[in-house]
Amino acid sequence: MEQESNYENLKIYTKYLELIYYTQNIVKKYPKCENFALVQEIKQTVYSGLRNILFAVKIYNKKEKMDYLFELDINLDLLKVLIRLSYINKYISVKNYETWSLLVTNICNMLGGWIKSCQRK
Repeated sequence: MEQESNYENLKIYTKYLELIYYTQNIVKKYPKCENFALVQEIKQTVYSGLRNILFAVKIYNKKEKMDYLFELDINLDLLKVLIRLSYINKYISVKNYETWSLLVTNICNMLGGWIKSCQRK
């Protein structure tokens, strides 16, 4: 429980949890035929991103930390594509698309700041 509070101080962590909660609610609305394809890929990408954040927080080696941050960046880019694909296939509404994309974009902006701060050190 103490470990959880350490992560809650990180704004990117709390924003990422919001993204996970939103994602979980949205993918429930997808057609059953997508449960083992697109939905699975979206969930896996989101959870992998969270894992990268947790590793990046714990790692003190600059190169390893940057590896996890770049991997998170790739996950976010992939998630953007999957969200766009969901919209194109009409699994989500315009409002869902905009909200979901905004959540991802905000996290991308925070990540960019984190990467820059690590590069300066």
